Amino acid sequence: MRSFYHFVLTYRGKKEPDDKSRLADWIFYDHDFPKQSADYHEISNYLEWNSPFPNALSVFDDLWEAYQAID
Repeated sequence: MRSFYHFVLTYRGKKEPDDKSRLADWIFYDHDFPKQSADYHEISNYLEWNSPFPNALSVFDDLWEAYQAID
């Protein structure tokens, strides 16, 4: 299974950004993001402490569901 980081990169770079692409862009530029992780709790905890915008955790939950669906 590929890491969540590699999955979320597919949401980057939209001409008209939405919350998913904003989170993906932020994750790409955050050098401390756990890039090799496929663990929900590790990533969720990281985002709780480093949330880039108010609803980032709910956006993460939506993206996590999509990530789990591809496996």
